[in-house]
Amino acid sequence: MVNNTSETVVGFIGIGVMGKSMVLNLLKGGYEIHVFTRTKAKAQELIDQGCAWHTSPAGVAGAADVIITMVGSPRDVEEIYLAEDGVLAKARKGTLVIDMTTSSPQLAEKIYKQAKGLGISALDAPVSGGDIGAQQGTLSIMVGGDQDAFEQARPLFEIMGKNIVYQGVAGSGQHCKMANQIAVASTMMGVCESLRYAEKAGLDPATVLQSIEAGAAGSWTLSNLAPRMIKGDFGPGFYVKHFIKDMNIALESCADIGLQARGLQLAKGLYDQIAAEGGEYLGTHALYKQYE
Repeated sequence: MVNNTSETVVGFIGIGVMGKSMVLNLLKGGYEIHVFTRTKAKAQELIDQGCAWHTSPAGVAGAADVIITMVGSPRDVEEIYLAEDGVLAKARKGTLVIDMTTSSPQLAEKIYKQAKGLGISALDAPVSGGDIGAQQGTLSIMVGGDQDAFEQARPLFEIMGKNIVYQGVAGSGQHCKMANQIAVASTMMGVCESLRYAEKAGLDPATVLQSIEAGAAGSWTLSNLAPRMIKGDFGPGFYVKHFIKDMNIALESCADIGLQARGLQLAKGLYDQIAAEGGEYLGTHALYKQYE
């Protein structure tokens, strides 16, 4: 069972900026972890920490009781789960699969239905909190799927995150993440404009930050990313490339439900400019550079 760390084998596919820290926290929690990466060298640090490495997602699926994915795009998710030699084809009956990628709500529903037909439980459980949240085990986790599967996964979620909320049926976790990304997009613009205003008004942005982050303007973005903006540190917690992917999914979902998200559309245009200028692999707070 998931809450018995000595008996539960966890497979993890996708050990990038976020996934690697999530795996390290699961290791600290006492779980046996199996990972897949395309090259063994990328997984070497985790192997040194005790992870078993596989040459394919199918290898992980065959070895694990719970399989967690944290990859780049809906296309990656679909290939990993639904390919002829993918996770669902190779996982044992009774396995729990958890996609923590920010992906399409419709794809989450498709995976859930196919998994259920095979006797496999599936959750969509995207996260928010960036690289800091992944490192500290304080991610917000929004979950869709069957509630009994959610309760089964809870011990794992509690190692990786602090704000863990069951949102409802399959796809609900992804819909919640779209709501999150819509809020983040406009908030990021507001933070950038605020700091540039302070700078151009002749104030010290760092000193301004001390005042405004504790008031009505306070937000996770202001507290965690504004200091990086001020220092000119635009390394990723979360890549511009992946945020553009998220905004595209959100815009498609908005179109499906008949919502015109003007702030999201504006932010998407600004981030497209960053990508066109070669900034795909900068952190999302690199939006600050567009206000120079």
